[in-house]
Amino acid sequence: MARFSIDKKSALIVVDVQRDFCPGGALPVPEGDRVIPVLNKYVEKFERVGAPIYATRDWHPPNHASFKARGGIWPPHCVQNTEGAEFHPDLALPKGTKIISKAMDPEREAYSGFEGTRLEEELKRRGIERVFVGGLATDYCVKNTVMDALKLEFETILLEDAIRGVDVKPGDSERAVGEMVKKGARKAVFFDVCGP
Repeated sequence: MARFSIDKKSALIVVDVQRDFCPGGALPVPEGDRVIPVLNKYVEKFERVGAPIYATRDWHPPNHASFKARGGIWPPHCVQNTEGAEFHPDLALPKGTKIISKAMDPEREAYSGFEGTRLEEELKRRGIERVFVGGLATDYCVKNTVMDALKLEFETILLEDAIRGVDVKPGDSERAVGEMVKKGARKAVFFDVCGP
């Protein structure tokens, strides 16, 4: 198994660990809260090295195109300034975490943390070359964020022990992981990732 080291050219991207995507939320990912203790351990590792941490969040207007009332496929979720849009309270994001809000245009879905945001610009400004990605949900926002990171030529590590999927169709998450790897993402778990 490959080992991956964290240095100043590495960044952690925590995708959409919000109340609405966890059990009890408006659009819960099965066992979505299970990623939190694992992500918290990754956060500690990145903090120790002084590598940046980014947290993406769905930040929808109340009339978002992805909602069923407008012909979308999802119930209303992660509506701006609601409790459901907050990061899960157990997620230990440090003070310097850069928050990336996405899917704010009422007319457009945006699963990727890069779509319509300043994430690419932020990473390039910091000289980041390698991103480590975990969070929710494997088959939607994680997948699209990873695919965009690869397109933008970041070395991209999928944190396999820190993702969970929706599986609208059984096997969606597994297929999503296969697609990410096929495009060039590399998989890692906690013990494969080490400091400098």
